[in-house]
Order: sequence, then C-alpha cells, then structure tokens
Amino acid sequence: MNTEILQKAANQARGLAIDAVHACKSGHVGLPLGSAEIGAVLYGQSLNINPDAPRWLNRDRFVLSGGHGSMFLYSWLHLAGFDLSLEELKNFRQLHSKTPGHPEFRETPGVESTTGPLGQGIGNAVGFAVSQKMAEAKFNTAEHTILDNHVIALAGDGCIQEGVAQEASALAGHLHLDNLIVFYDSNDVTLDAMAEKSQSEDTAKRYEAMGWDVVTIDGHDLAAVSKAFDDAKAADGKPQLIIAKTEIGRGIAEVAGTAAGHGESGAIKHSEAAHVLLGLPEEHFFVSDEVRAYFAELKEARVQAYNAWKTTYDAWAAANADLAALLETGASAPVDVDDLFSKIPVAADDAKLATRAAGSNVLQPIAAALPEFVSGSADLHGSTKNYIKDGGDFLPGNESGRNLLFGIREHAMGALLNGMAYDGIWRASGATFMVFADYLRPSIRLASLAGLPVTYIFTHDSVGVGEDGPTHQPVETVSGLRVIPNLDVIRPCDTEETAGAFVAAIERQDGPTVLSLTRQGVPNINTSTADERRHGVLKGGYIIKKETSALETILIGSGSEVQHAIAASEELGSGTRVVSMPSMFRFDTQSAEYKESVLPAACVKRIAIEAGVSALWYKYVGLEGKVIGIDRFGISAPGDTVMAELGMTASNVVSVASA
Repeated sequence: MNTEILQKAANQARGLAIDAVHACKSGHVGLPLGSAEIGAVLYGQSLNINPDAPRWLNRDRFVLSGGHGSMFLYSWLHLAGFDLSLEELKNFRQLHSKTPGHPEFRETPGVESTTGPLGQGIGNAVGFAVSQKMAEAKFNTAEHTILDNHVIALAGDGCIQEGVAQEASALAGHLHLDNLIVFYDSNDVTLDAMAEKSQSEDTAKRYEAMGWDVVTIDGHDLAAVSKAFDDAKAADGKPQLIIAKTEIGRGIAEVAGTAAGHGESGAIKHSEAAHVLLGLPEEHFFVSDEVRAYFAELKEARVQAYNAWKTTYDAWAAANADLAALLETGASAPVDVDDLFSKIPVAADDAKLATRAAGSNVLQPIAAALPEFVSGSADLHGSTKNYIKDGGDFLPGNESGRNLLFGIREHAMGALLNGMAYDGIWRASGATFMVFADYLRPSIRLASLAGLPVTYIFTHDSVGVGEDGPTHQPVETVSGLRVIPNLDVIRPCDTEETAGAFVAAIERQDGPTVLSLTRQGVPNINTSTADERRHGVLKGGYIIKKETSALETILIGSGSEVQHAIAASEELGSGTRVVSMPSMFRFDTQSAEYKESVLPAACVKRIAIEAGVSALWYKYVGLEGKVIGIDRFGISAPGDTVMAELGMTASNVVSVASA
C-alpha cells in the first residue's frame, strides 16, 4: 500500500468536494470529507473495476447509499479514470451536467444506482448481492469462474436508522450474502444534531444478531480500512459490516465533527482555510501530477486484470454458448410479443377467474420461456399467486432458486427489486396486496425515475376484498400510483387482459409496471376476441364492445368493473360503446388519431366506472361526463355486498347513464 500517495489523494478528493460545493453554493461536504480515506482505499487500491468498461460483468459494485454525499463518488470516479472530466466536477449540480445533486443511474459512468432517500442504497446493494449470487449459481461452471465479485455500500447514520435499511439488512443476514460489504460511516452526527439525540442502540450488536460479521475501525486509518476490506472480501457465510469511526467534515476546522459539517456552509464560508489545513494550493479543483500519475498506472493494471478475466470469459462463452447468450442480453433481451402470447393458453369463454389466479396461469409459461424472469413475494405467495412452479426458492445453498421469499418486508422488497434491475441480468418482479403498495412507494418512485423494468404484482386491488374491511380495501391506491411519472399501472378486466398485462410488463424496458389484480372472480368478456383483448392492453385502452348503431354513449371501465359496463350496455341500447381502459399510461401515449377512434370527441355522453377514487377519470369523460367511483373508505362485508353498496353494479351504471 502506498500510504503517502493515498493520503494525498484523500486530501485532494476532499478539496474537489469543497471546491465543487463552494462553486455552486449548495451540496453536502460532510460525507465526502469524512469518508475520504475509505474512498482512497476503494478507488485507489482495492476495488476490482475497469473505468473503461463501467458495466463490466465481474466488476465490484459500489453503491453510495448516502447519496447526498455525491461529490464523494464524483471525485473518486474522476480520479480513477472514469469518463467524468474535471469540467463536469466544476459543473456540479448545474443543468445537464453529469454531476447532479444526487447520483443518478445512467447519467454518470460508474454510478450503479439512483440514491438519495436514505437507506435505499443499502436495499439496492442487497438486491445487487442477490442478483450476483443467482448469477454465480447459474453461470459459473466447474471449468470456469466468471463471476466472483463483491457489492460494497457506503452508508451513514441516517441510512442505518431508516426502516428500509433494517428490513434489507435482516434479509441479507438470513440469506448469508457473504458477497455484500457495507461501510458504515459512523461519525455520530445527523443533520439536525449529534446522533445521540436520536439514537442510542448498539448497532454492532444489532447487526451481529441479524447474522452479520461486524468490525469497528478508525475510518481515517488507511491501513485499517484496507485490512478490514480485505478481510471482508475473504469472509465466508455472512455479510460484512465495517463500522468506520470518522469525523464528519474533516478538513474544515470550523465545522468538523459537528452537525454543521453535514451541509454546504463550511465549504462556502471556510474554503480558503480548508485548503491550507489540507495542504492544498489556493488553486481550486487541484489534483497533483503525482496523484494523476498514480491513478493512471493503477488504471493500466485494472485494464490488464480485466483483459485476463476476458480471456477466461471468452473460453467460458465458447464452451457455453446458450448461457453466454442469456448472460449477455439478460433483462434487456427484446421480447417477441406475439411469440410470448402464443405460449399462453387462451381461457375458455365461460372462464371466471380472479385476475390474480389468471396471473398465476399466465406466469408459468412466461417463466418457462424466459429463464431470466424471477418472482418474489412479501410473505403472500399463497394469495398473490405469483410463485414460479418448479422454480425453487432462493435460499442459502440454493442460490439458483427463482422465487424470492422477502418476508413481511415490503419496502425491502422494493429496494431489492431495484438493485436487481440495476444489475440488469434478471427480470425482477415482486408481489404483495395493493393496499400495501405505499409501504414500498419510495422504491417504486425511484424505479420510475431511473427507468427500471421492475414488475409489481399487486393483488386484492379494490373493495372486492370484502370482509377484511377498509384497512385492506385500497380505494385510493391505484390512482395514487397512476400519478407517478413513468409508472405504468395496468388493471386487467379478465383472463385475456391479464395475459396482455404480463406480456406488456415484460416487454417494457424503460420503466416499471404495476399489475393491479383482483381477489374476486371476474368473467371473461367475450364481446371481443382473446387476441383483441390481449393486444388491446398493449395500447392501454380499446373498444371492447362496439356500438351497432349511431354512437350515443360511451361507457369506460377498468378491471373488475368492465363487466358492469358490458352488462349495462345491453340495457342502454345499440348506440352504446364500451371501452376497456386497463392502462391510462399506455393509452395516453397513443397517437391522437388512435385516441379519437376510441373516444371520439363528438360523443360527450360518457360514464366511467372504477371501484376507486374518481378524480383521474375526468380527463376521459370531460366536464359533461360522469364518474361512478368510490370517494370514501370501504366497508367490512362480503365483497359482492360491498360492491353493490358502493354502486359498483350494472344497474347503477344504467341509472347514472339514464339520468
């Protein structure tokens, strides 16, 4: 270890963070300054990475859970030789720069995940670790080991306090994820005050109780950081927590070690004094020739190591062509929609299944056709019906299992699914009841922001849940999800639309999809063909029953309420059109011509029906139209009784349309 040069690099990385925050007068210097020696060891010595191939399959994955400390990551990516220029560091937090305020996936080479909300990065890291364990079990052979990397997260007191981090950490310990290493930047400070104001537990003992190995070190001692990391990489059978005791804001004497060191004030007010204390020249954004030369030489060594791995990989690929094709495309492999539909049997005309049960039937041929598809549930496989038969459970000793058992940890499930999606090898999906979607909403939002192709299977999606009552009847949840940008929410009306919904979710590459499925049985809607219903879902909305005379009325529905619109149309007469709208997201992206063909502007007599809040439907019915919704909480009673009591019936549609 070249301690002298690494310490210089640590101090110069501190200077880069101070100068970037000083220049834009916003940001956070506490973490970049406090964890500089950790960065020096990781990026200046120990990580297996290739800056010229930032998505190298066998790289070590580094996740900055405390995303507010983004200048830590940007400084080290720049020094290590990633495609992140000094000019980009100078443009920190500026419009269209590669250095946004919090790290964003796909925006910056070397950024593995979009972090910012505290604790998410720990959950993402656990997801990465699961993904890699699965990949090792699937792709390594007796002759060739092509995957043996580690996942490293850097987290602070705030991350450790968050519930999502504790859910994910407990699961990581249970799963024996010994490829996971978390550095806990333990500086005893939170944003408002010293950490003792809000925490007093023994974190080391808590993590040991959850099945982790734990060591505590001086986070400013380069040799101690290096040894702890090497020991963690060599560990077997448990995830590793390295508690690094650090001083927040180290290098700015006026705020170091205090809550004031968290944000930007120290860099703004005391930049010049900090340069002197750190042994830096007055020049801002300074990196010495000596440090540049060291990292250039290190990059060459890393490229050589990558080339040696590539030789092994090429030999493996030649011997395992099918596995290589699967690994190289992973979750990004294009989907032939019609071919996938052909593998899903068409239901009988008189079928009456809950769409959760239909989903189970659809899932099996999809899983057989797509070995990269994995499924999980938050302790509800028996109810959400998304278990891959013969897929096995992902557990210690059976890392090839395709069913993930998250336990009652919805938020961890969301964060883990994101981590798996960031890794890009598996098509990740997870399930719970719709009413619990808000337990993982922050993770869903981040998946939408980052454009991750995650599939959420949310069942029991309306007051049709029945006797469990209003606590479990998600009247507002479906619409609450629909307002998240880039999130596709699909609420199919029958078995064939359910097939369309699953295929639509798998086809999508640029964002997540929610499948909103019923507990109660719904009839197949035979006013259009199975093929029309399946492909209709792909367009979001379509005519499921066309009028046979001059158009007078349009009835619009989604999910379990389409049946009532169909029944009402029979009584309202031949001038009534019924539109199924399983996905507002998809319909809104169609051409103006297509939307006009489905909802012609000339027909203003429109009624929408859905067993949920009504507000979003007015964009389709207009101010002259009417919405039959449920703008109140539900009732505990049998599902059919609740539906009738709250107006989800064909007779009520007829009454409203006739008024």
